[in-house]
Amino acid sequence: MIRALFDSFRDLLPIILVIAFFQIIVLQQPFPNPNDVLIGLIAVIFGLALFIQGLNLSLFPVGEGVAEAFAKKGSVFWIVVFAFALGFGTTVAEPALIAVAGEAAEARITSGMLENTASAKNAYANGLRYVVAVSVGLALVVGVLRIIKGWAIHKIIIAGYITILVLTQFAPREIIGIAYDSGGVTTSTITVPLVTALGIGLSTVIKGRNPMIDGFGLIAFASLFPIAFVLLYGMVM
Repeated sequence: MIRALFDSFRDLLPIILVIAFFQIIVLQQPFPNPNDVLIGLIAVIFGLALFIQGLNLSLFPVGEGVAEAFAKKGSVFWIVVFAFALGFGTTVAEPALIAVAGEAAEARITSGMLENTASAKNAYANGLRYVVAVSVGLALVVGVLRIIKGWAIHKIIIAGYITILVLTQFAPREIIGIAYDSGGVTTSTITVPLVTALGIGLSTVIKGRNPMIDGFGLIAFASLFPIAFVLLYGMVM
């Protein structure tokens, strides 16, 4: 645990130095509530250390273990179902996505494009959340099939971004920024470890696959697919 705390402090040191430099040297102002800042910093160090320990002890082994078990069982159907459920479940409750969806609904109301009622706001925000969650689930399905079938990742990525560029030309202007932001908020602190573990676990067990070559790339799909789906959502809604 001491080692983990030291590693956390080392990882946080650059941002600590940057903030301290601009606060003290550039702005020439003392830190507001220095005691609270110090307590918060210590809490962040401990929290980051515990989070990393938790990933190593639970999420990574569980993700790899489940992927290996499904691969050894030889059931592509259940691997695909698990991948979709994992992507959907971890995304639909993502706080960053909830925040973005809520702000998008508010902006739509402000611009007069949505009725200013709680039900209309919730319906639009929830619709956006579920569209993104479904798209991440489908992204993981494609990523898992890529590992199983040995498809080239760059061809899928290129095709995906070409599709996004085409959709951007036809989508309403007010949805474009939301769509591109939705691709970023899907990669949360829970989704990334589990999805990475899933890819590595599958590529380790499946014959002819290299974890370094085939085990990564699922996160790219999880960021790519929501952009296209939200653009389509904006065109339909």
